[in-house]
Amino acid sequence: MKTESAALFLALAASATAFAPSGMSAVRSNSVSLNILKDEVEKSELDKALGREIDYKPGKAQTAFANKYRDLVGQEVRTVGEAFEEFTEILGSPVNPLYKSMVSDIVGTTHLITVNARFKRDAIWSLGMMSALDLLFKNYPEAGAGAKIQSALFEASGLDEDAIRSEAASISSWVEGKSKDEISAALRGEGDSSVAKIASAAKADEFWMYSRFFGLGLVKMMETVGIEQNADETYPVMEEWMGKSLDKPFFTACNDSDLYFKIKNKLDMMETMMKEIEIREKKRMAERLENKAEAALKKAERDAEFAAVAAADKEEKAEAKVEEKEAQPFFADDE
Repeated sequence: MKTESAALFLALAASATAFAPSGMSAVRSNSVSLNILKDEVEKSELDKALGREIDYKPGKAQTAFANKYRDLVGQEVRTVGEAFEEFTEILGSPVNPLYKSMVSDIVGTTHLITVNARFKRDAIWSLGMMSALDLLFKNYPEAGAGAKIQSALFEASGLDEDAIRSEAASISSWVEGKSKDEISAALRGEGDSSVAKIASAAKADEFWMYSRFFGLGLVKMMETVGIEQNADETYPVMEEWMGKSLDKPFFTACNDSDLYFKIKNKLDMMETMMKEIEIREKKRMAERLENKAEAALKKAERDAEFAAVAAADKEEKAEAKVEEKEAQPFFADDE
């Protein structure tokens, strides 16, 4: 029955080529004809494959991956919306409109990474996390608000902020004074450094999960050793460190580094714009203060002139009274 269903499916697929160009139709027709089941062995293999698909039940697969994470079957996982709701509640204040989309992105990204069963935090990941946060909030307009947003992010994601900061600092300290080749060797698992231990663990884990902040941690390490921070310079280094040293796919890491530089350029432009606005506001404020000072000075001069005129008028009236008094005749008493 399964074989007949498969044959029917192939026939329907072949009939769909009527809507394709004639050349493509011929190719697909030939492809379908070549895949017609030739003998009972092929039919049996197809039956087994279809049986595996039809009889599949979540958490019941007999694979190495399923066996490793079988104990997690049925566990509830928060949605991104729930994570962001908790983040907003913890923060308790609105995010600056210029940063709202980027904050939403990093909250969602961090949540999706940390709820993945394959995720294992390491110090390189922590370095990338702190590097991304430092870049995002270094020029946040409201003083102290950036630190509150970071703390809310860590708490909403179930992460230990102090531990992550400590791990990031330890890797930064280790990278100081190292060369690109020395880091490549450590990423191959050579030596007993923390980076070598992270690399060895990643190599030994068949289901090791790469995530964005791990790649950004490598970018930060490149910056520390003096590699110019642009996509053209970091791409071959990322390919070497991820592909050749760690023996892991490097395309996603390269894409993440490109995204990092795009966001960095955007933030640099935003910083320039905010500085220009600040300079204009300071200039306007200085002009307003100067105008107020000039107005106050003119008022003081007018007041002084009015006071001088009033004093002169008063003195003149006093002198007039004295003169008037002196001009009056003096009659003595003859008696």
